[in-house]
Amino acid sequence: MYLAIREMKFAKVRYSLIAIIMLLVAFLVLFVTGLARGLAYDNAASIQNMSATHFIMEKESNHRFTRSQLGEGVLAQAGSIAGEKNVEPLGVKMTTVTPAGKAHKLDVTLLAVKPEGWLMPAVAEGTAITSRSEGQVLVDDQLKESGIGIGSEILDQASGMKWTVSGFVSQESFSHSPAVFLNERDWQQLQIRSASRQEANGTATDISYSAIAVKASKEQAKQLAALPDTEVVTKKDAVSAIPGFKEEQGSLLMMIVFLFVISAFVLAVFFYVITIQKSSQFGLLKAIGTRTAYLVRSVALQVLLLSIGSLVVSALLVQAIEAALPSGMPFQLDVATLAGTCGAFIGMSLIGSLFSVWQVTRIDALDAIGRTAA
Repeated sequence: MYLAIREMKFAKVRYSLIAIIMLLVAFLVLFVTGLARGLAYDNAASIQNMSATHFIMEKESNHRFTRSQLGEGVLAQAGSIAGEKNVEPLGVKMTTVTPAGKAHKLDVTLLAVKPEGWLMPAVAEGTAITSRSEGQVLVDDQLKESGIGIGSEILDQASGMKWTVSGFVSQESFSHSPAVFLNERDWQQLQIRSASRQEANGTATDISYSAIAVKASKEQAKQLAALPDTEVVTKKDAVSAIPGFKEEQGSLLMMIVFLFVISAFVLAVFFYVITIQKSSQFGLLKAIGTRTAYLVRSVALQVLLLSIGSLVVSALLVQAIEAALPSGMPFQLDVATLAGTCGAFIGMSLIGSLFSVWQVTRIDALDAIGRTAA
């Protein structure tokens, strides 16, 4: 440790430049990671917030809520297996609404749940809806920015139904669109309206739900999988099947991986060049009895100190920028994600220093003395 710190103090400019480069790369890694996590949560917040372990969907629906239709018979069968209290219907429909008295349109996702059930989120502001209420909904607080408040009316463009905003919920979205929660009665009315329009075209449909949310053990999930014309999907698979989720996260993950590789490569080049420049000094230290392991620990410690220092400053910068970001920009960097990203960055930095460590072990004391004497 003594040698590592003394050398860093002696060559301040050299190590400061390396620290600045590592700081910029570390900041970019943390920021992109927070953006990826934020986009992932914004894409599937409502599903992730649900306490369900599995979802029963229609067979061949590719695990997508919007492609699945299940009748009340499946709900009763699932309740007999997992217990009625552990089974609740879920309706999902993406649509466009217009606030009363305004011309602009808003893309939202309608989520039909039992108001007294465990799928209904907590009310952040306003009044909760009940199973008996009609024409009242809870909306995500993102819609406040569009001028919607408690008591506002919204009109569904597809069905022509009107709902009054009873209250707001927080951090509820589906496929990057704000969630609108309605009870089963309004969902049925919506289905009837849609069916009536389809009947005019000769394509009538029955009342149905998009999925059945279940709290089930592994054994119960196996029994549920035997239900005809259905498939049991885990919450993780249901989230991954949301349109654009895997593609979006795959692109961001590739960016993060490349940033890790770039940081390791840049660090490896810098320290390798520095090690070559110090070959004579390392050789002299070996000649006077310094162990190779001590020199290796010195190089590794320098990398570790620079990595930790750059990560600490980067984390502070990311926190400051997160506070300044607009509310509409999804960004999420919790403690677990931050710790995991920092650990991976330190690991990649140490891997990048292996070239320098390998070079230190190859330095011959006699050759170094000869070069110094020359």
